[in-house]
Amino acid sequence: MIIDRQTAPYLVAEDFSVLEALRRISANQSRVVFLVDPHGVLTGSLTDGDVRRWLTEQATPDLQAPCHDAANSRPVTAAEGVPVARIAALLRPGVDRVPVLDARGRVVAVAAPAPRTLRIGRHAVGAEHPALVIAEIGNNHQGDVELARRLVDLSADAGADAVKFQLRDLAALYRKGGAGGAGEDLGPQYTMNLLAKYSLSVEDMYRVFDHCAARDIDVLCTPWDVPSADALHRYGIPAYKIASADLTHHDLLAHVADLGRPMIVSTGMSTEAEITGAVEVLREHGAAFALLQTQSTYPAPFKDVNLRYMDRLAELGDCPVGYSGHERGGHVPVAAVARGAAIIEKHVTVDRTLEGNDHKVSLLPEELREMVRRIRDVEEALGSASPRVVSTGELMNRVNLATSLVATRDLPSGHRVTAEDVEVRSPGRGLQPDRRDALLGVTLHRDVPAGDFFYPGDVTGAARERRTYRFRRPWGLPVRFHDVAPLLEVSEPDFLEFHQSARDMDVDPAAIFAPGVRLPQFHTVHAPDLYPGDFLIDLASPDDAIWERSIHEVQRVIDMARRLREHFTTEQDPIVIVTMGGFLPDRHVTPAERYPLYERVQRGLERLDESGVRLTAQTLPPFPWLMGGQQYHNLFMEPEDTAWFCETHGRRLTFDVSHSKLAATFHHQPFSEYVDVMGPYIEHLHIVDATGVDGEGVQVGDGEVDFRDLAQRLDRLAPHAPFIPEIWQGHVDGGAGFFTALDRLESWF
Repeated sequence: MIIDRQTAPYLVAEDFSVLEALRRISANQSRVVFLVDPHGVLTGSLTDGDVRRWLTEQATPDLQAPCHDAANSRPVTAAEGVPVARIAALLRPGVDRVPVLDARGRVVAVAAPAPRTLRIGRHAVGAEHPALVIAEIGNNHQGDVELARRLVDLSADAGADAVKFQLRDLAALYRKGGAGGAGEDLGPQYTMNLLAKYSLSVEDMYRVFDHCAARDIDVLCTPWDVPSADALHRYGIPAYKIASADLTHHDLLAHVADLGRPMIVSTGMSTEAEITGAVEVLREHGAAFALLQTQSTYPAPFKDVNLRYMDRLAELGDCPVGYSGHERGGHVPVAAVARGAAIIEKHVTVDRTLEGNDHKVSLLPEELREMVRRIRDVEEALGSASPRVVSTGELMNRVNLATSLVATRDLPSGHRVTAEDVEVRSPGRGLQPDRRDALLGVTLHRDVPAGDFFYPGDVTGAARERRTYRFRRPWGLPVRFHDVAPLLEVSEPDFLEFHQSARDMDVDPAAIFAPGVRLPQFHTVHAPDLYPGDFLIDLASPDDAIWERSIHEVQRVIDMARRLREHFTTEQDPIVIVTMGGFLPDRHVTPAERYPLYERVQRGLERLDESGVRLTAQTLPPFPWLMGGQQYHNLFMEPEDTAWFCETHGRRLTFDVSHSKLAATFHHQPFSEYVDVMGPYIEHLHIVDATGVDGEGVQVGDGEVDFRDLAQRLDRLAPHAPFIPEIWQGHVDGGAGFFTALDRLESWF
């Protein structure tokens, strides 16, 4: 049990409406609020159960009625100063929050079950949350306020969640008032001399804390004595850190616990019995706390770090656990996170040669940044124990690397499939081999040529019926040269979008489309995503050879679009879709770095002959799947710089809904803002769903896009832009994925 002195989430004025009280109950996630009069005196309690009972008793329930009408006027309470054990005895099923009252009946605290998650500043700390990374500045400021502020800035820039300092009242802490350590052993005398030189006063510490607030980073501090704890309490820091050296200082533990804020307690240089004793004190005083595994030597030998002891600490404390590291390097904290550390504390300095023990085990700012980055990478990699889901990238690789069921000979429609008709061959575009038994005995509803894939549609045995779609804008289908004819047999699109491979670029369209073949009105052409030799078009590349070849390849796509034109009836210029580049294998660039890349793209485009086509830049996802893995896109993602490029250079966009939704999710921005800003520049649309930050090509309605809202915005911003359903692998099984998407989109578009 804890004694929570942060009472505001639990309290409502007694004249609040029932509806307002319910909102507070929902916000505090405790299923209860306590009603107080204007003086803060308790007048009742209200649970969600009280509200339900009240509602059933009303003929015409009015949620605007005063909440005291529904409240329990005689809640269970405890008096301030009563031993925690007696208060804990009041908790029982149905009563898991007990208000603690002072002599005047005012609520001064709330007794609650010990949390598995702590709230430290703006951060939730526990097993289901990212590790709280604390940059331990300690006394590495060398007693200099400006250096302290600089370390705060560097820590914030490195991605730390909080910074931590130490505060001592030397007169209260040391015998003889810390007067230079005269008469002490050499070790204490050395330490006391350093502290006398490099400690900050309370007033200076407050100034540094104010700077932390200005930098929007949480600040923690270790009080080494009661006067320092009281000074920190007066400032109002969100949590206290207890040093390993004070684990047996039960009076200090009790005093800090009674201040009512969370405590992070290091366990270095302590026996298990001493740890258990400290935990008992913390529990007796109702503290919310976490324990840190610590090896208090500087630097700590790796053999003594013992990360596995975090498991034991979790048992002893029944609380969140973490790791405070004094070893060299930043890799052990990363391993600690992989083992479940909810808190990481690591020293930071600007110079490891400065005087003092902490500097030599500290990280430099860039090392801290790298440690934070690796911790976040590991947290992502940890994932969950929920049933395994195949990732988008794996699905793509499965098509390339896996096998499928294929026909051993020409099989006519109406044929009943036998074992002799089926063999397993690569690639994995069709029905998976484990579906063989389901396929055998099926009567085919289509002709299956020798070597062709079997698909899920063959197992269901339902032939697709031709239907007409009605959309407010032109719609088309993405095709390769070889699947134009079969798709046109079952649909009548307004246009075709040719998704070219590098090999397709060497094909003469005249050899594909025989004279007299009826084709839709117009066409678009999508540049190849990959060329032999792992070459990717990158008009932003600083490598002149890559840049020149990219210009050449884009020109070939433009030329192909012009050659295809004679096979279509429209006078409209075909749209050409190009992924312009700006990707890197290992990082995203800063916003300021993007603009020179855009200018490089524009210089390449100025070399092209664009006559007779409408050249567009495709909007891009943050993590593209390329060459069997993930890379990092940097251009045509965020709306502001994308719109700037279009406005500055008179360019147009192919707006890929999936790509831009992924980018919006990655940048924690509403997707609607992306549509609104880029909408006026949209020439063409790829409509498809998305999940997370890299789940692209998802079937419409199976992801996170609000298509109703999207359709309304596009009707206003780009009412004439044509679209295709860009479903990944939508062309297989007779275009089943495309037609499912069109069926669903028709109600919105």
